[in-house]
Amino acid sequence: MIRIITSYDECREFAAGFSDDPEFSDPMLTNEEQVRGNLEKAFEKPERYAVLGVFRDEQMVGLFNFLVLRDERYIEMIVGLSGDAVAYNEVLRYLETNYPSYNVDFVFNPRNHLLTKLLQAKGADFEPEQLKMVWKPSQLDVDTTGVELFSEQYAGQYFAIHNQDMYWTGEKVAAAPERFRTLLAVHEGTVVGYIDVTHCFEENEPYDLFVLEQYRRMGYGRKLLVKALQLNCPKDMMLLVDIDNDAAIHLYESMGFERNEKQNNATAHWTVPG
Repeated sequence: MIRIITSYDECREFAAGFSDDPEFSDPMLTNEEQVRGNLEKAFEKPERYAVLGVFRDEQMVGLFNFLVLRDERYIEMIVGLSGDAVAYNEVLRYLETNYPSYNVDFVFNPRNHLLTKLLQAKGADFEPEQLKMVWKPSQLDVDTTGVELFSEQYAGQYFAIHNQDMYWTGEKVAAAPERFRTLLAVHEGTVVGYIDVTHCFEENEPYDLFVLEQYRRMGYGRKLLVKALQLNCPKDMMLLVDIDNDAAIHLYESMGFERNEKQNNATAHWTVPG
């Protein structure tokens, strides 16, 4: 049975029980700040979040927090905690009943074989596993000439080259300055690359880093990331990279990032049948 959870006190103990579980811990709940932002604060905005508890014989066996954007018919699983296959089946049936034709993104522990198997059976599309890497504030002696903060002068060029195959498009990033900082690589007046990075958390992260193909291997990617790191100090920075992208991993390690494989994540995309 599924119930709407209305307070953090109802699920605090259940959520804490998964913190050290190698298979079913949640990569979105790895520290106190994430617990506050991805679970506790959801109860303050019930119009945007659906926090669901799955129960059997009055005992909670699953806890899920979904961001629900009805105008966009989009859902993101922010938190998914359960070691019970039936709980995952029930919550997907709930989505099928209540949100037909919505696009749903699941971000979860890649070792969670129960959710992986179920989403595969549903025909979901999977992205490569993401390796988490963490950087602690340190000195980086890199010339960042040519990197500028986003401004309206370059807005059109930035939007034109921004990856559109993601929720946070350039337009949405620019409309959320309280969350994101955008840096642009500019060559002779032309925007040739960008990095979108959060700045409002204790541990921030780049959401998107891109350089036009003809300007790659010219140092712009490194410059963008270094400038983002410099502006982020003294806060920590993390990033996610495809686990098989050896070149990128080597680049990040050369800049002082360290692997934190226990917090890797998997992402799957599923369209709820209409």
